[in-house]
Amino acid sequence: MSKNTNNNIITGILEKTRSGAGFVRQEEDGDIYIDKSNMRDAMHGDTVRVDLLPEYLWGKNREGIIDGVLIHANTEVVGTFQRRKKFGFVIADDRKNCDDIFVPKSEYRNAHTGDKVVALITKYPSKNANAEGRITEIIAKSGEVGGEIKALIRAKGLRETFPSKVEAEAAAKSKEEISAKEIAGRRDLREKTIITIDGAQSKDLDDAVSVDKLPNGNYLLGVHIADVTHYVKAGGPLDEEALKRGNSVYLLTRVVPMLPKSLSNGICSLFEGVDRLTLSCEMEIDSNGDIVNHDIFESIINSKGRMVYDDVSDMLENHDADLIDRYSGIYEDLLLMEELAEILRKKRKEKGSLDFDFDEAEIILGKDEIPVDIAIEDRRCANRMIEEFMLAANMTVAEHSYWMEYPFVYRVHEKPDPDRIVELKAFLAGFGINLPGNPDNIHPKMLNDILDKIKGESYETIVSTVILRSMKKAYYSTRCDGHFGLAFDYYCHFTSPIRRYPDLMIHRIIKACITGKANAAMLKRFKNAAEKAADQSSITERTAQEMERDVEKMKKAQYMRDHVGEKYDGVISGVTNFGIYVQLPNTIEGMVRLDSLNDDYYIYEENKYRVIGERNHKIYALGDPVKIKVKGAVPEDKQIDFLFINK
Repeated sequence: MSKNTNNNIITGILEKTRSGAGFVRQEEDGDIYIDKSNMRDAMHGDTVRVDLLPEYLWGKNREGIIDGVLIHANTEVVGTFQRRKKFGFVIADDRKNCDDIFVPKSEYRNAHTGDKVVALITKYPSKNANAEGRITEIIAKSGEVGGEIKALIRAKGLRETFPSKVEAEAAAKSKEEISAKEIAGRRDLREKTIITIDGAQSKDLDDAVSVDKLPNGNYLLGVHIADVTHYVKAGGPLDEEALKRGNSVYLLTRVVPMLPKSLSNGICSLFEGVDRLTLSCEMEIDSNGDIVNHDIFESIINSKGRMVYDDVSDMLENHDADLIDRYSGIYEDLLLMEELAEILRKKRKEKGSLDFDFDEAEIILGKDEIPVDIAIEDRRCANRMIEEFMLAANMTVAEHSYWMEYPFVYRVHEKPDPDRIVELKAFLAGFGINLPGNPDNIHPKMLNDILDKIKGESYETIVSTVILRSMKKAYYSTRCDGHFGLAFDYYCHFTSPIRRYPDLMIHRIIKACITGKANAAMLKRFKNAAEKAADQSSITERTAQEMERDVEKMKKAQYMRDHVGEKYDGVISGVTNFGIYVQLPNTIEGMVRLDSLNDDYYIYEENKYRVIGERNHKIYALGDPVKIKVKGAVPEDKQIDFLFINK
């Protein structure tokens, strides 16, 4: 956002609302309201020049007129086609993009009503006319299963398929045999009991583990990660495409992979009983959970078991006799793993590592991929065990690389802003909870002590949510600035090179350094490549997270569409100046709009996370238990509406 030498001229990015009006967002001085009649040819996301109106014409916000569009954010729109006799139009799937695209009959390209399409904008909107365009692509026919997810993928500029030269390189690499020379240059771990533990539906198995008890009583934890860099050479078509994608995106029934399946689900996947190239991190850990020694090296493994989380958990939690008998050859190893994981977890908790134990939704799909149930996903002992092992490896590799002064990509989570901690202190005080310490230098252990204290309380989820909201977002960086939430001074992502580019990047650096191939010129290239990877992956990660949330919201709305009129118990999970969010026990969240509360006029008190009736002083506050009725659900808008009953 910038200002011209004339203080009345401002440039910024326009954010439209469904009404057609919008705001030009500013970090300072407040947003600028733009009435629908003052939009000119601007669309949502455009960088615009704004002429401020005289102050006496303002309402709640400063108001202005779009003086011109500097950069159009979009040249095309993904949406649903509506066909008429003489013309058609495309309604954008992104509801913030409230401008329908008029399509002349000659530009239909055989699209029919309900089809998901791409429209190329040929003329931007004016005060008296819609934007115009032509259909360039039909993403999915009307009613096609999964069409809405395919459209979301296309709207974000992603592709499930790969360019032909990328597929060709992947296909060639997937046929390579492991040579005797390659094996000779690696540590041979093929006789060792190494296993994978993943979800039942997982196809890209990029991490395997092993645990041994040493003669001195310490544990030897091995984390063995697919050596993807052996097949993805720096600067080649595969590498360039992987960097562009940054990560794989998992959208229930669909995956937008970072690498072609011939690699991700093939030669790089650590299948049972098959020789695979890996990069291993072995850690000697004492009974206190301290890592007293480590080694990072190239290896070759042969997995002794393709294990599933539920089976391992059933053996360790429920002592399932049939499963124990079936996996008798590795059962003792699993018991040792469980023992070590608990030691690591205890050590991490002592250091103050935050462990948010939020319920996550398990969306169970039926015919035509419509949800038939929304349940709580189990996070069982096997899941937690693998998490502990991966955390240990990520921390160890990061610290090793930091002291070796390699160029590197770290995972960084900064301390919260002091202002957010001051707000958090005030919020917690409302529950009788004291958060000690200086807001400028809060330690995660103080927050973790509160999480432990509220376990089992009715307000546990709400307090945990507000604590989480006070945190900053993690990101990738070439600077080792630590991970606040985990209470780690050193942290990186090392364990998933099939689906995250930073992991792939640091594997490349580690391998060059531990084999002595890294000279000054190579390290300089690595430094530049690491900076590029960190920036790009931070961006693509945010896109992936947004898409995953959008699909979850869409599916939850599809589910609730069949439950309109039904009544549920819930908890107020958010309060805004326009509505109150209520979360049901199965994680579904809907909104009670303030304008639906007809018993009074409600005033929003932001700092108290509540609204209060002007006359009757009735309060709706964050964490309050409530009863609701489902008013409606619109999957296209990812919106669920509730009404309060008997409050």
